[in-house]
Amino acid sequence: MASTRKVTVSTDVHGHTAGWADATPAPGPAPADSRAAAFFDIDNTMMQGASIYWFARGLAARRYFTTGDLARFAWQQARFRLLATEHAGDMSQARQAALAFVEGWRVGDVERLAEEIFDELMAPRIWAGTRRLAQHHLDAGQRVWLVSAAPVEIGRVIAARLGLTGAIGTVAEVIDGAYTGRLVGELMHGPAKADAVTQLATVEGLDLVRCAAYSDSCNDLPMLDAVGRAVAVNPDGALLRTARERGWEVRDFRTGRRAARIAVPSTAALGLLAGVVSAGRALHRRRRPA
Repeated sequence: MASTRKVTVSTDVHGHTAGWADATPAPGPAPADSRAAAFFDIDNTMMQGASIYWFARGLAARRYFTTGDLARFAWQQARFRLLATEHAGDMSQARQAALAFVEGWRVGDVERLAEEIFDELMAPRIWAGTRRLAQHHLDAGQRVWLVSAAPVEIGRVIAARLGLTGAIGTVAEVIDGAYTGRLVGELMHGPAKADAVTQLATVEGLDLVRCAAYSDSCNDLPMLDAVGRAVAVNPDGALLRTARERGWEVRDFRTGRRAARIAVPSTAALGLLAGVVSAGRALHRRRRPA
């Protein structure tokens, strides 16, 4: 995949910023069903665990992190998993920390590393059942987008590897081809996902009533409510209750203890981003991609 930045940034009348990127360098043929699309959360919906964590694991294997850095990263994940806190202080910290670890890195280097790490660590953790759901939409001539709090470039790599249309994700500021460590807009989380899907629908001419959204987390209820068909995939307890109350389709590809062991709520993904405050700054001091 060419490592050129192809990210569209749009801001609505309320000042909400969304970023999305096509998974292919050049646009393909127009979809047969151009008014419908599907939106898939990544963490625990399309993939077992959090994509940003596996990206950090891959960096650690390449010695961009030390073992101690990764331990702090994992500790922050556990903290958010147990406490599931999302009050203003936590969100503010997550926002400030989200991209500190890539400050000064070249966009092309991050995309190259993301491709390598996807093949090594993420591909084996893609839920086959969820991948089939996405393929059904593609076979019907519809576009399929990933929607994640991860940097949009990482989301695009995952989408490209899976043969999907593209990705919606957190937008990092880039100057002269390198990350500044600052965000453009907010983290792609909660209501921000619904805003981004709505903006993309306007740009792409989608009818949201004919669109579908898939997620494991109650934090994505705004996105699920924004479309005509909501599907709970590997749902957390709160989303499962809501899905049953509203008569939504539920798909669970986990089994028994395995489900409990690998389930990571969306708050944990934010915890991973917040954990970069310490681990990422240490990484920044040690080494960057050449």
